[in-house]
Amino acid sequence: MKILMVCLGNICRSPMAEGIMRHKIEQQKLDWRVDSCGTGGWHVGEPPHPDGQRAMRRRGLDISHQRARQFHGHFLEEYDLICAMDSSNYNDIMRHAKTDEERSKVSMIMNISRPGSNESIPDPYYNDHLYDQVFDMLSEACDAIIEQYALTD
Repeated sequence: MKILMVCLGNICRSPMAEGIMRHKIEQQKLDWRVDSCGTGGWHVGEPPHPDGQRAMRRRGLDISHQRARQFHGHFLEEYDLICAMDSSNYNDIMRHAKTDEERSKVSMIMNISRPGSNESIPDPYYNDHLYDQVFDMLSEACDAIIEQYALTD
């Protein structure tokens, strides 16, 4: 199973999602891979946002080694599940999808734990008070991904 977490700049939400998912994969001893990227290229090569890193460290997770990269259409072939953090990211990804199979791989991440909610993960870039809420939402979604897909892996 190969999972891709996607937000706008790949320095706040998606690197946190990658770090949370990686930790849960290791805990469950799953033979899965998780990565992250952003639909925009402004932060390519940069580490995750310092506030996001602090929120993760408070929970014993280190994402300081991650570096931002940009989403490319070929990722739709490479990954089994592509999780968008909000509807804008979802729409950007879907513009690259060429087949029903590629479209079926893409989901708003919160729809996995709260089906049909189309709920966005709030972007904490301009509001550092959101990082804890973002962590909790992503942790819930990552648990749901494992519950849903570990049985079919």
